[in-house]
Amino acid sequence: MSGELEHLAARLREFVRERDWEGFHTPKNLAMALAGEAGELIAEFQWLTAEESRELDEDALRRVRAELGDVALYLVRLADALGVDLVEAAHAKLDDSERRYDPETYRGSARKAPPLTS
Repeated sequence: MSGELEHLAARLREFVRERDWEGFHTPKNLAMALAGEAGELIAEFQWLTAEESRELDEDALRRVRAELGDVALYLVRLADALGVDLVEAAHAKLDDSERRYDPETYRGSARKAPPLTS
């Protein structure tokens, strides 16, 4: 990882080490915790209209911010535990998406592109 994310990953590693939680932070457990936190984030938007979801009040935004923090922490921790450069992985995924979803064909469309052939 690079820059700010590496600093965050190192801080998380130290946080976990100080509490002797390394045994609990297996990739499987971290992925499950990430999914759980993503569910808590989703719950903050459940039953809101599209417009309401764009205009959260101060209290709702505070809760969403906290859930986004949880999701980010588990994602960074999982990537670190697996030795994955999260920024590099995101760029690679975006590169693939740019190849799969050319602007002329997919502008304004939500349909899924076929898988890359090579």
